[in-house]
Amino acid sequence: MLNEETRRKLREMNFGELVDALDLQEKQAEYLALPFDDRINLAVDYAYSAKYNAKVHRLIKAAKFRIADAVLSNIHYENRGLDKDLLLTLGTCGFVSNNQPVVINGFTGSGKSYLACAIGRQACMQGFRSRYIRVPDLMELLSEATLTKSGRSKLLKKFSGYRLLILDEWLLNDLTELEQHFFFELIERRYDCTSTIFCTQYKREDWHSRLGGGIHADSMMDRIVHTAAWVYSDNINMRELQAKGVMP
Repeated sequence: MLNEETRRKLREMNFGELVDALDLQEKQAEYLALPFDDRINLAVDYAYSAKYNAKVHRLIKAAKFRIADAVLSNIHYENRGLDKDLLLTLGTCGFVSNNQPVVINGFTGSGKSYLACAIGRQACMQGFRSRYIRVPDLMELLSEATLTKSGRSKLLKKFSGYRLLILDEWLLNDLTELEQHFFFELIERRYDCTSTIFCTQYKREDWHSRLGGGIHADSMMDRIVHTAAWVYSDNINMRELQAKGVMP
């Protein structure tokens, strides 16, 4: 049994989970009969799992997903035209490691947010610091940030730092000149060193005009559309199907 001084030292070194594992073993006779090496191995496995689960929980909570319980295994594929192989590949989060953007395009209610949150949850499970935000909400933050001297630069730094950023309702509203410049800077800073998921109703051919149609639109598209993985979520309204009880 661990003495109090050993307990204190282990907790001071952030090994509290290991203390908990050893304490649990002390209460169960079957563990006490095991060789020392086996007990240590089991205790370390317990502590590792506890730390991993706590970290994933923190990442998911901090990501502020719109649909917190979205998971890839619950995606409804029937009659939707979804590319299952592509979604499963995105679920491995290789695109995050490769700093590749993803575009999820489809009609209103077609499940774009769910797909993005499910992929984002996978990223959290692999230890990637992620964040979900609706573009209208981000623009509100930008409007507030402009009221202070360094507010805009702090906002850019914050959203540039996420390993995976999910921008929902991308291009939903016309962008002001200030917003165009903000997104140009954000995309430039994130280009080739982080990954971004864009959820939008608009097809590729509509993007240039929605981005303002000028040189900044050229630059932003050049950094997104050529290397992005494109997911089409079809035109089926998933909210309507759920409301009718057609699917869970």
